[in-house]
Amino acid sequence: MKLEIFKTMWGFEGDFETACKEAKEAGFDGIEGRSPLDEDERNHWKTCLEKYDLLFIAEIVTGGGFVPARHDSLQKHINDVEEGIKNSLELNPRFMTCMGGCDAWSEEDSMAFFKRAMDIAKKYKIEISFETHRSRSLFTPWVTRRMVEALPQMKLTLDISHWCVVTERLMDTELDTIRAVAPHVHHFHARVGYAQGAQVPHPAAPEYKEALASHQECWEIAWDAQQVHGMQITTMTPEFGPDGYLHTLPFTNVPVADLWEINCWMAETERTHYDNYLQRKVLA
Repeated sequence: MKLEIFKTMWGFEGDFETACKEAKEAGFDGIEGRSPLDEDERNHWKTCLEKYDLLFIAEIVTGGGFVPARHDSLQKHINDVEEGIKNSLELNPRFMTCMGGCDAWSEEDSMAFFKRAMDIAKKYKIEISFETHRSRSLFTPWVTRRMVEALPQMKLTLDISHWCVVTERLMDTELDTIRAVAPHVHHFHARVGYAQGAQVPHPAAPEYKEALASHQECWEIAWDAQQVHGMQITTMTPEFGPDGYLHTLPFTNVPVADLWEINCWMAETERTHYDNYLQRKVLA
């Protein structure tokens, strides 16, 4: 199974060609982001992806912004999925990753959303996976487990950093649930959370060694499941970002670390981690 690593567009403020150039120079395999609404800009993205020979994962966000509008209807979220897919297809995405639903919904409404979203993706002949994300339908490991048990065809974008915040702990105590959802994991968002936040200041810092190792253990459980299912490629996006995630100094609001450096460090670390994981599997 081959590991492909993608650069996130979250937090990047420059021109898309610069993002592609940086990604290529840093050894990333592709870009992950929300497709532009403007047709000319989408054409620019397509040209740049082809120029730098980069893959693309399209991100869909339902219900407004990254935190959903509290009273947007179920149908609005469903419509957002279809609009996001239609807006992304010309960029030839590897698949869609969806930050969807709302944590305040009943599980019945969440299930209806996922069923309809998967039907829409099937209509457009594109794979879709759903991100485990606070403020969204998959905001806890246990809700997620119940969803995938009810919908066995459902795929996940695993970002356990959010679960660390919601549950106020690392996932070491929840490995039975991680194992239960692992067969549904399609894609990874490689950000490291801790008990009081979704993003450590820097994953290389020794004080967060335990948090990094905890996330890596969960990723290995999911890699095991992917190999059992015969997946040929596994994808991962280092997703350290801004918007309150990146720690800043009081009064000055100066970031404590550089996001691009962190994501590059994470990419390199996970390539090494994955190589070591494969070697251990061979020797086992």
